[in-house]
Amino acid sequence: MEKLNVKAYAKINLSLDILGKRKDGYHEIYTIMQSIDLCDILEFERNEEIKLICDDEKVPKGEDNLIIKAVKILKERYEKEGVLIRLNKKIPLAAGLAGGSADAAATIVALNKLWDLSLSEEEQKEIALKLGADVSFCLEGGTKIARGVGEILEDLKTPQLDLLIIKPDIEVSTKEIYQEWDKLNIKSQNCTAAAIQAVNKGNLYEIAKSIGNDLEIVTSSKFKVVQKIKSELLKKGALGCAMTGSGPTVYGIFDDPKKLEKAYVDLKENYGFVAFAKTIGKGLEFYD
Repeated sequence: MEKLNVKAYAKINLSLDILGKRKDGYHEIYTIMQSIDLCDILEFERNEEIKLICDDEKVPKGEDNLIIKAVKILKERYEKEGVLIRLNKKIPLAAGLAGGSADAAATIVALNKLWDLSLSEEEQKEIALKLGADVSFCLEGGTKIARGVGEILEDLKTPQLDLLIIKPDIEVSTKEIYQEWDKLNIKSQNCTAAAIQAVNKGNLYEIAKSIGNDLEIVTSSKFKVVQKIKSELLKKGALGCAMTGSGPTVYGIFDDPKKLEKAYVDLKENYGFVAFAKTIGKGLEFYD
């Protein structure tokens, strides 16, 4: 096998509870992670050296990129050659959508095939966890309850949701948002338990009412635009909306295609990134 193409799907958080800071410096979370059909496109080709080509100049090409980190872990551990990776970046950067994590997960799975590594699912998860908890989720995707730092995953089945995704033209540092959370000593809203109940019932309206994110209070205090987007989405007919991850991206759940379409048309000129999305049951996909 000389070449592989992979779609790496973004994620949103239907809920996110921050339960406290651990001794290792990470935060204990309780969340529902959900894959959506917004994706980056990656092409992997055998090569003598490691090289990443991307159509977005803002994407780092060196050691700071999770793709490169994943390649180097696998290359050093299994003494393999290099790889040429072409990345068509469609998931916004620093958005709370796990774009970098999705790309890293795609890299692990693609190189397992391209380099004939025959890694088990557990071995792939172990490598993923070295790169970040969201990478573990992105290997499988779908709908998952996540605990710990996000590495303890449990399946959940949600009805398909129609979404409008909006990212304002700002970038948010996850590290800074968590640091601010710690300083403010905020108590969790504990949205996840109610969100799980709503998802298990399969009731769209209950799901829309139950979504929430503890970090929203921190990010929206620094960037007022987060609450502005939420307010606009609700006025345009969203049943419910929430920020994903540490932000600043906000999503709205719709039950009316006409209202969804009108919201897109009305808001697409006002923000850096506005897109339709649907929830899906996978984190990545090979294609020809």
